[in-house]
Amino acid sequence: MKDKTLRLGLIGKDVSKSPSGKIHAFILKELGVACEYETVSVSPNGLDSVLRRFLGDFDGFNVTIPYKRDVFEYLDGIEGDAAICGAVNTVVCGTRTGYNTDGKGFLMMLCGAGLDVSGKRVLVLGAGGSGRSSAVALKNAGANVAMYRRNKAELDEVCLQLGVEAATKPEKGGYDIVVNCTGVGMHDTEGRSPVGESAFAGAEAAVDLIYVPQESEFLRLARMKKIRTVNGAAMLFYQAYFADCLFLGKTPSEDEAIKLYKKYSTEETRI
Repeated sequence: MKDKTLRLGLIGKDVSKSPSGKIHAFILKELGVACEYETVSVSPNGLDSVLRRFLGDFDGFNVTIPYKRDVFEYLDGIEGDAAICGAVNTVVCGTRTGYNTDGKGFLMMLCGAGLDVSGKRVLVLGAGGSGRSSAVALKNAGANVAMYRRNKAELDEVCLQLGVEAATKPEKGGYDIVVNCTGVGMHDTEGRSPVGESAFAGAEAAVDLIYVPQESEFLRLARMKKIRTVNGAAMLFYQAYFADCLFLGKTPSEDEAIKLYKKYSTEETRI
């Protein structure tokens, strides 16, 4: 494997600002493997042709908003968290198998930020792929999870599948941690928040999976309430590490992941 250049990529609606290629290249170089990483922003109408090209020509690829469920029909197998949360973010092309590394990356991010979610009431905003994987990870870590999305029928269905509570009034507050998994606050919605500052009443921390901008409007509102804020930069790195281990057929190590992230962060700071 170390003599081969892996051909990898990322598919999403808008991945124009994604640093994923840089992150994967860094991780794989540290692991002694070269890679080419192509990012493709695609509309729903063009998704079929892009997925077929990636599956035919690539070693593996990542999937982001809003296609983490659309990819299912192209795969021969779904493993681990992807089957539980109903969302795929990593595909190994050789076996046409889908995985989800978001949950592991999310929990490592929280751990690195010193956030213990066991026994805490956590509100997850959004019930798409990222929301589902975050909710499953939080539940497995011992949190009391509530999810919110505007479409109540869809919300009830997802909550029933995942075994979590449905939140109907997120603006009421009363949660220990509030997590934004909606995507509101990035790209054409930059400067907007999915909730107002009242949602942070009683909270100790706010977590946004968004990493560009570094401080979303959601996190700015939380900071104004003087609570801890965490953006999704560390999660992006950690989920990429776990994905690369899948591409390589390598057993992941959390200690190794942490050391790599520290080195990556240090190098980023120097630039």
